[in-house]
Amino acid sequence: MTELRTLYPPIEPYETGMLDVGDGHSIYYERVGTRGAKPAVFLHGGPGGGISADHRRLFDPARYDLLLFDQRGCGRSTPHAELEANTTWHLVADIERLRVLAGAERWLVFGGSWGSTLALAYAEKFPERVSELILRGIFMATPDEARWYYQRGASQMFPDKWERFLAPIPEAERGDLIAAYNRRLTGDDVQAQLEAAKAWSLWEGETITLLPSADLSSAHADDHFAIAFARIENHYFSHDCWLEPQQLLRDAGRLHGMKGVIVHGRYDMPCPARYAWDLHKAWPDAELHLIEGAGHAYTEPGILDQLIKATDRFA
Repeated sequence: MTELRTLYPPIEPYETGMLDVGDGHSIYYERVGTRGAKPAVFLHGGPGGGISADHRRLFDPARYDLLLFDQRGCGRSTPHAELEANTTWHLVADIERLRVLAGAERWLVFGGSWGSTLALAYAEKFPERVSELILRGIFMATPDEARWYYQRGASQMFPDKWERFLAPIPEAERGDLIAAYNRRLTGDDVQAQLEAAKAWSLWEGETITLLPSADLSSAHADDHFAIAFARIENHYFSHDCWLEPQQLLRDAGRLHGMKGVIVHGRYDMPCPARYAWDLHKAWPDAELHLIEGAGHAYTEPGILDQLIKATDRFA
């Protein structure tokens, strides 16, 4: 049996900065690898998740000039947890600003989970700017997917964890949990906001891997992380991510001729595999890898193996 590929060794950025994108927002970005090598951009999940040092390690630093950034309102971007002027289309415009800053004519776009949504929105708007697409844990940002994960669906697999997710919301408000959470996450009661944020964030942290991960749970329980993650995610899902019904699937024809790889865990609970299947059918140029024995996270061994193979191949 061949050995599964794993992350490249830890690496520090060769450049970091803050880019003023207007509307009061400044976004943190960093560049790693070899200046002038193959350009690529990494789009993190959430929305509101931020980048981590391990995300830098998905690419061969000798062959890539990789830009990573914290999307509006999260990570080291400022102002923290800000919802004003924070929509899918603001982020798509930010990616274009960063491409110009990086001096790239076209670049490889890599996105996982919400990052796959954002990558698709960007690639469908600017197909001429994308050399290849690598997508993991496909999320098409449809109301169906939001209901599956935040109303009824994944709840059936995790009744113990679901009970903790329901706890901050009175029974009378549980008919629309995204709306009930929105009231608390945008309300003036700081204590209620933090309680709701941690419950929202932990629900995800504890259901994204096939087997429990103490590291992911503790990261999602951190107050600073949870506030941005929960507020921004809920804000996006409360507005259907500013996408028209089935927009990403409808416009998949714009990806015609674009090389791509779709990697999806068979037992992905936040993002059911049928959406990855639907995308593959609408965009047959892309290879689909449905990974057995894997959940949602990029760190799942079979998922990570295919992602590294993809970045290597496109280098």
